[in-house]
Order: sequence, then C-alpha cells, then structure tokens
Amino acid sequence: MRQDGDVTDRDAIPLALASMRKQYRAEGLSEPELAATPFEQFARWFKQAATDGGLFEPNAMVVSTADAEGRPSSRTVLLKHFDERGFVFYTNYGSRKGRELDANPYVSLLFPWHPMARQVIVRGTARRTGRDETAAYFRTRPHGSQLGAWASAQSSVVGSRDELDAAYAGLAARYPEGEQVPVPPHWGGFRVVPRTVEFWQGRENRLHDRLCYTAAEDGGGWRVERLSP
Repeated sequence: MRQDGDVTDRDAIPLALASMRKQYRAEGLSEPELAATPFEQFARWFKQAATDGGLFEPNAMVVSTADAEGRPSSRTVLLKHFDERGFVFYTNYGSRKGRELDANPYVSLLFPWHPMARQVIVRGTARRTGRDETAAYFRTRPHGSQLGAWASAQSSVVGSRDELDAAYAGLAARYPEGEQVPVPPHWGGFRVVPRTVEFWQGRENRLHDRLCYTAAEDGGGWRVERLSP
C-alpha cells in the first residue's frame, strides 16, 4: 500500500467486484413441492447436497450468535445430527459461541450450498444437549479430535503454535491411541430448535424463490410463506 492509501498496481483487485455475478438456473421451488415439515424438506435437500451437489462439506454451516449486548459473531461449524427436535453441533462451551449462547440463546444457521444455488437459513434458540448424548457422539470422534478437545481452550489467546502443540503432545502421551479419552466437562452439544426455516433457491434475474416455514405459537404445526427475493 502507498502512504496515501492508494492501492498499487501489484495489489490491485484483478476483477471488478461490481460486475461479478452468476445467472442462476431457471429451476425453481414451489409450494406444492414442499414437504409437510421443514425437517423433511431439509432431509430432501441435504441428501441432494451430499450426493449430487458437488460440495466439499455439505454439513458445513455458518453459526451466527450475539452477546448479551447484541454484538454479533459468526463462524463455520459442522452439523452433526438433525431430526424433528432440531439441529445439533458440538463445541467447547467456553468458546465465544458457547459463552454467547449461554448469555443469549437466539441463533441463526446458514447452509451456503452455492454450487446448487441454494441456501437454508434456520433461526431459533439453542439448548445444550444432555451429557449422555454428548458422550455418545464424543466416542465416535477420531482419537486426535478427542485429544484436541482437551488441548485447545477454544477462542482464548494462546501464546504460540508451539504451546498448543506441546499441550496436544502431552495429552497424546497420557492417552495413547486405543486408550479411552474422557469427555471434557467443558465440551458438548447445542441443539438449535427452529422458529423459522427458510429454503432459498436461486432463480434467473435475481427473482429467487424463498419459502419459509414458521412454527405455530401453540406448537401445532408449520405455516409456509413465500418471501420476496
């Protein structure tokens, strides 16, 4: 960068951002096509994303939280389970997202399935999973990931990469491959119970299809509304 703040030719952005756009396919999403519940509809789309979507990690989702003062933060995590009770992911409860969800349980999940010109947006509240459910999932993780859950005080400042690697090495010596690693008390799941689930399908001329399920106040089902693109 020059001292006057101008971008040099070497640092110049090679593409004009204002002209970067893709024309989405004409295939759309209509109300008669939808499943009775958002969970059934999500299962349909997720199966397509996992098998035909060309996605590296179809279960990757952006989790957005806010602290008690309403200041937001986002990060990508992996969905590990879903059913009619909600959408589950796991984390260190002392991480930024863990602390923020304890202070403010409202959360948004975004599945950015760009190769399919699709998005799913879930809005709801997060609740911790039970310890038995957490332990059952923890046992399915690779041995190295189990050690990593102990080695990293997620979101806290660490002095160096060497410090992190040394913590991991110490744990690897204490719990070698094949030996059971205890479930960290500071680590576990969150289940996001949805209030709304929006299914977004890209269409030509930016006239996208947006169909949103909203939970009835009395818990008696779901209302579907079409949103303007």
